[in-house]
Amino acid sequence: MSTFIYMVRHGESPKTGGDERERGLSPKGEADARQVTARLRSEGIHAFYSSPYVRAVQTIADLAEELGQEIVPDEALKEKIWMEGNRPLPEDELYPALRKMYADADFALPGGESNNECQARAVQVLKDILRKHPGENIVIGTHGLVMALMMGYFSADYGLEFLMQTKKPDIYRMEFTGEKLSGVERIPL
Repeated sequence: MSTFIYMVRHGESPKTGGDERERGLSPKGEADARQVTARLRSEGIHAFYSSPYVRAVQTIADLAEELGQEIVPDEALKEKIWMEGNRPLPEDELYPALRKMYADADFALPGGESNNECQARAVQVLKDILRKHPGENIVIGTHGLVMALMMGYFSADYGLEFLMQTKKPDIYRMEFTGEKLSGVERIPL
């Protein structure tokens, strides 16, 4: 019996420099969220989990509402804490920092988390979801790096190169038998 996890990376969200948790979707991100709803409405989704960050919740909210489901926010699914104060990393510093973080999974910027720390908290929630929902179809509203780290835990195919080619939004259907990954398919929008 297979369990399917639909990793939904959030839609476009303007970087305002404010609190990362409260950053919502841009108008394009809202349109993209409607595409996510259209694409997943017939997938037989049983449950919804999400990062508590507004942009992740908003990307899957219309689908959950349409299907009469609640979204369960989980703090462990939040975006990686990049640096002290939970501020976003400036664009010109992002790729060099990611290269360091992928070269040394224990490397962290001052006040931030390492890839190992972020991966450990997110994968634990994913394993809990798999145990709670065997044979079901589950949507997880997530962030690019957190998604790549969760997927990378199960297969080395999902490293930095994978992360850099993902889109906003993006959907990956992961098939599990128990806690063993048996396949991944990108769902086109």
